[in-house]
Amino acid sequence: MEHRNPETRESPFKGKTGLMRVWNAFRYSLAGLSAAFRHEDAFRQECILAAILIPLAVLLPVEAVGKAMLVGSVLLLLIVELVNSAIEATVDRVSLERHRLAKRAKDIGSAAVLIALLNLVAVWGLVILG
Repeated sequence: MEHRNPETRESPFKGKTGLMRVWNAFRYSLAGLSAAFRHEDAFRQECILAAILIPLAVLLPVEAVGKAMLVGSVLLLLIVELVNSAIEATVDRVSLERHRLAKRAKDIGSAAVLIALLNLVAVWGLVILG
């Protein structure tokens, strides 16, 4: 039975299933990465950092778990930056007016990026320095 209540019905964009859903999700993900790279300076800078740190992590003489932690901390930073950029774009889409809740959302997203960056520094320091 289909729900008629607008608060309980699913998005009209959720109609695909199976391999078509997976293919569409992959395409949307690539579009998101492309948009972030084109429009977000911080994401581009972090991609440059990742392009340096990930190969370095693979080449460093540390155990496999250490390598995984090094790479994982870099990928976590990229993930958090993508989520922060999505929050900022959504807030700006809703309104460009200054509002305390919009500022709070953007500040919290920025804080998440800062914590991911501090995590990266801590993980790299602990793994490399022992």
